[in-house]
Amino acid sequence: MAIQSVNPATGETIETYDELPSSTTALVVDRTHDRFLSWRQTTFEERAELMRAAARCLRDKVELHARLMALEMGKPLREGRAEVEKCAWVCEYYADNAESFLSRETIETDASKSFVAFEPLGVVLAVMPWNFPFWQVFRFAAPALMAGNCGVLKHASNVPGCALAIEETLREAGFPEDVFRTLLIGSRAVDAVIEHPKIAAVTLTGSTPAGRAVARKAGEVLKKTVLELGGSDPYVILADADLNEAVETCVASRLINGGQSCVAAKRFIVPEETRAEFETRFVDVTKRKTMGDPLDESHDIGPQARHDLRDDLHRQVRESVAGGARCLLGGEVPDLPGAYYPPTVLTDVRAGMPAYDEELFGPVAAIIPVKDDEEAIRVANDSVFGLGAAVFTRDAARGEAIATHRLEAGCCFVNAFVKSDPRLPFGGIKESGYGRELGRFGIREFVNVKTVYVK
Repeated sequence: MAIQSVNPATGETIETYDELPSSTTALVVDRTHDRFLSWRQTTFEERAELMRAAARCLRDKVELHARLMALEMGKPLREGRAEVEKCAWVCEYYADNAESFLSRETIETDASKSFVAFEPLGVVLAVMPWNFPFWQVFRFAAPALMAGNCGVLKHASNVPGCALAIEETLREAGFPEDVFRTLLIGSRAVDAVIEHPKIAAVTLTGSTPAGRAVARKAGEVLKKTVLELGGSDPYVILADADLNEAVETCVASRLINGGQSCVAAKRFIVPEETRAEFETRFVDVTKRKTMGDPLDESHDIGPQARHDLRDDLHRQVRESVAGGARCLLGGEVPDLPGAYYPPTVLTDVRAGMPAYDEELFGPVAAIIPVKDDEEAIRVANDSVFGLGAAVFTRDAARGEAIATHRLEAGCCFVNAFVKSDPRLPFGGIKESGYGRELGRFGIREFVNVKTVYVK
């Protein structure tokens, strides 16, 4: 079976790759585990030197990597450059902090000595998505490798060039052969990799159905998983919010990466008293965003990553409008080659519509009017998802209290849009998954938290 890289802006095939046969895949996993046995013995200082070299390699080829992302999944060049820089940052962050995050913790007991040690697990399988094809991988790889694990990557099938470029980057940085390998395989081959006795754990970023499938298989063979899944992030605009600041932030979050982000703003919950002004400003700001060829620096938004994804997004818009939502902007498939979909604003969105109940993975904003702030918080939590959430208010203390105690999500921001940061744990609850990436908590997900008791 072949794996194709297709330019979503033109529909043209960039390159075709042969899928690895199962026997070769198993051999790669075996070799990666063999390397783990020596890699785990390296010092934090040795690993950190290589991780800093990886950061340099990323920056040295930033234009090449940004162009590759633009061609394979439609990311505008400036967003691709920012993604590469963020990958370099996470490499340097864990190079600087991994040793302290995993240092022994002494526990006073009746023993002469007792402590907790953090030891690597082994080979971790990463099943990664196409929307941030470099960042999603490095936010797993940097902490996992610094902890002494090795990794194998099953990347999304529409970004094989990015997958191979990441492996090449780590090899150029000087990482020993087989510390990190890319597996060019399709989704149907994932179960066999999870079952491989040398795979110690699995991490997945992707859709909720994909997360269920991986968790089910990993559960059968009792292997640790971390899942970062879909999201329908609510942004609660309280009655006292600064609408200028709120709208600019909301539009930026909704349209980042062409709206193709699990943690992008999806639902905008606004009290009736400010709803009309919010809608007017939101549409005005959104109209300023330009859509077109991601290789053209003047464009803010490229195509959607695939035609089928674009078509499903349009179905969600049509069904929501048919159910009573009003379309204030966009909402029509443009007469252009490529998988383009325009920035779209829906209002009067309510429960039972796809724009309310489902994740909108594209540049479509759903405005939900409510009678007051209390109803806004209830509606924000009225979702099967719980990845991110934000609240906007001039009363920062009240916003903090709402974010801390009342919003049901793993990442809650006040007067800012939700984003991942190497210094902070990132992940969700409910159908947005479990476990955490990044920060101190992220590096401890794939280690053996080992009790040592000396009488």
